Amino acid sequence: MDIYKKKYNIILDNMDICEYTIRPISVIMYLQDAFARFCATKKMAAYDLFKPNQYWIVTEFNIDFIDNLPFWSEEIEVSIWISEISKIKIYTDYEIKYKNKTFAQGNALWFIIDRNTKRPEKTDVVAERFNVIDNLVLGEHKKFILPESKELIREIKHTNNLSDLDFNNHVNNKSYINLAEMTSTNEFRSEHTLKSLNIRFNKETFLGDTLTCRTYKTNLEKQFTHIIEKDGISVCDISTTWREKTPRVGIVDYDMDVKNER
Repeated sequence: MDIYKKKYNIILDNMDICEYTIRPISVIMYLQDAFARFCATKKMAAYDLFKPNQYWIVTEFNIDFIDNLPFWSEEIEVSIWISEISKIKIYTDYEIKYKNKTFAQGNALWFIIDRNTKRPEKTDVVAERFNVIDNLVLGEHKKFILPESKELIREIKHTNNLSDLDFNNHVNNKSYINLAEMTSTNEFRSEHTLKSLNIRFNKETFLGDTLTCRTYKTNLEKQFTHIIEKDGISVCDISTTWREKTPRVGIVDYDMDVKNER
């Protein structure tokens, strides 16, 4: 079985300061880190692709949150594997657990891009080095379809700065999700938790670009679309679905295993 597993401890920067739980946006960062490490074991990390003048991009993330989010300092385990390869597409599926229980699962769509042409490369090398595990945790890999947007709730603008950039000098995925998160109110987030998150990255943006994020209601209750545009063209589409929070006895309703490390 070619499944890569990596354990992480939730640090303060990845914690919701009101709930002491992992932020959903941080889940994606752990997934990307685990995938990068997985690629490194196959000599296909980002630095391995410099010589052939290529780089990785992710164009979709789909995540279902199926249990309570873990708290700060908890140890989580990411399991990630290649679940489907076509001529140019590479899908990964994943599960994230804490205390041996899955709290998030989903898939992501990746491409290898030629730096000069900006076009996807064939996946022959990927198919040679990775085994495909036919375990699709969300079922068939479907094309992302953004729900129809209805009532506009809020609009914000943001000019990309140095903290938004990744190692390719593109705006990183976290920044787009941060924008969508900023359009919700503290009151709503205090009463609701994320049920699903679906993202499609349409175009790259760069330092100094001004982005506009608009959040809309849809036909479904507690479902929202978040459309991020540059110069009137969508660069990222996000769909979120929420559910009411389950009451807890306290902030942490079990004994936390915080070790004294030397």
